[in-house]
Amino acid sequence: MLTVISFVGFTLFVAFFSWYRLRNENLRSKDGYFLGGRSLTGGVIAGSMILTNISTEHLIGMNGSAYKNGMIIIAWEVTSAIALVIAALYFLPIYMRLGLSTIPQYLEIRFDATTKTLVSFLLMLSFVVTLLPIVLYTGAINLESLFTISEVFKISKSEGIWLTVITIGGIGSVYAILGGLKAVAFSDSINAIGLMIGGLMVPVFALWEIGNGNLIAGFSKVYHTIPEKFNVIGAEDSVLPFSTLFTGLMINQVYFWGMNQTIIQRALGAKNMAEAQKGLLLTGVFKILIPLIIVLPGIIAFYFYGEHYFGDQDFIYPVLVKKVLPLSLIGFFAAVVLGAVLSTFNSVLNSAATIFSLDLYKKIIQPTASDQVLVNVGKVSSLILAVLAILIAPMVANAPDGLYQLMQQLNGIFFIPIASILIAGFFIPKISAMGAKVGLATGFSFYLLTTFLMEIKLHFIHIWGIEFLLNLGVMYWVSLKFPAKVSIMTVAGSLNLQEWNYAKFLSVVLCLVTLFIYYFLGR
Repeated sequence: MLTVISFVGFTLFVAFFSWYRLRNENLRSKDGYFLGGRSLTGGVIAGSMILTNISTEHLIGMNGSAYKNGMIIIAWEVTSAIALVIAALYFLPIYMRLGLSTIPQYLEIRFDATTKTLVSFLLMLSFVVTLLPIVLYTGAINLESLFTISEVFKISKSEGIWLTVITIGGIGSVYAILGGLKAVAFSDSINAIGLMIGGLMVPVFALWEIGNGNLIAGFSKVYHTIPEKFNVIGAEDSVLPFSTLFTGLMINQVYFWGMNQTIIQRALGAKNMAEAQKGLLLTGVFKILIPLIIVLPGIIAFYFYGEHYFGDQDFIYPVLVKKVLPLSLIGFFAAVVLGAVLSTFNSVLNSAATIFSLDLYKKIIQPTASDQVLVNVGKVSSLILAVLAILIAPMVANAPDGLYQLMQQLNGIFFIPIASILIAGFFIPKISAMGAKVGLATGFSFYLLTTFLMEIKLHFIHIWGIEFLLNLGVMYWVSLKFPAKVSIMTVAGSLNLQEWNYAKFLSVVLCLVTLFIYYFLGR
C-alpha cells in the first residue's frame, strides 16, 4: 500500500505543479507552444535537458552495460560535458543571433529548402524508429519489474509490458500535446530533482548494506573486490574501446548536445543568451555526476550477483532496486522512473511536432498557416507519432549487446550524416547545397551497408569516424563541381545576446574535470 501511495503521490504532484505554472500561459502562439514563449531560465533548461536525455534506456541500459562491461561506458556521459562546452560557446550564439526555432531552419539559411526538408524527414524517422520505442520499452521493463503488473492483472509478462507501454505512451502524449514545451520543461525540472534523489538512493542503500552502515567502507569493499570494473580505459575488443573517443564518439556527442533538436530546443526557448548558456553548462555539471546513478549501480550489481545475469543484463537494475530499497520507497522510485520515461517521451514528441509543423507543414503544405493552425497540426502529429512508437516498442526486445548499445547503433544511421552537413555548414564555406545533399545520402547508405549488411570487424563508433570523413570528402568534391551560392546570414533574433559572465570559467572547469576522471580511473 505504501508503494502505491508514494507512486501516485509524487506523480500527481508533478502533474499539479505543471498545471499550476501553466494556468495563465498563452499556448496558442507558435513560440508559446513550441518554445515556451522564449522565457525559460537556466535552471529549468538544465533540468529539462538532463531529463530529456536521461531515461530508462540509461537507468536500465547503461547500468546493464556497466554490470557486464564495467566503468568503460562512462565515456558516453563524461565526454558530453566537453560537447556541451562547445555547444554553449560556439553553436548557441549562432542559433540565438539567427532567432532559430529549429535546427533544420539553419540548413535552409545555409544551404536550401530541400536540404532542410530532407533532414527534417530523417529526424522524424529517427524519433519513431529509435528513441521513442526504446524509451517506452525500457520504461515498461522497469515498471513491470517493480510492480509485477502482469501478476496483478493475471496476464503474461509480455502482455504486462505491452499494457505498460500503452499506458506510458498515453500519459506522455497528454503532457506533450496539451502543454507544449513549457509543460514539458516544468515537469522535467521536478522530475530531475526526483531522479537525482531516487537515483542516488540505489547506490547509497546498496553501499550502506555492503559496508554495514558505512558508505565509504562499502565503496572500498566493492572497489577492492572488483577493481577491474572501475577501469575507464576500454580495450580494443571491448564494447567501448578507448580509441573511439578520438574517432566517432566526440562527433556524436557534439551533434547530440549542440545540434539535436530534442536537446537544443530547450536552449532556443531561453529568455536570453546568458540563461541559455547557463542551462547548457549546468547540464554539463549534471553529466559529470550522473554516472553515480546510471553506471555505479551496475558495478555494485556485479558485486552482488557476479555473472548470473550476463544473459539478461537489461533486467539487472530492477533486480538491484528491489534488493536494496525499502518497500516504502519503491513507489517513489517507480514514480521517478515514470517521470524519467515521460520526460524523454514527451520532449521528443514536442520536438517532432515542432519540426513537422514549422519545417514541413508550413513550408510545404500550407505556407500561410496561422499560429493556431500550426499548434493544432503539432498536436495531431504528436498523437500519430505516439501511436507509431507504441506499436514499434516491443520490437526492440532482446538486443544482444543491450538496449543502450542498440539505441546508439541505430542513432548512427541518422546522427552522423546530419552532423557532417551541419559541421560542414559551420566550418567549410565552400560546401554547397548539392554537396550537402550528396553527403547526406552517402553517409546514410555507407552506415547501413557497413553496420547492418556487411561483416566488418570494426567497432561501429570507428565506422562513425570513417563515415564522417568520407562525407566531408564527398561534399567537398561535389561542391567543386557544383559551387556554393553566396548566402548571407542575417540577424533575425531579438533576444539579449549578452553572454553569461561565468560561461568561460565553468567551461574550463568541466574540461579539466573530464580529463581528471580519465587520469584518475585509467589504469
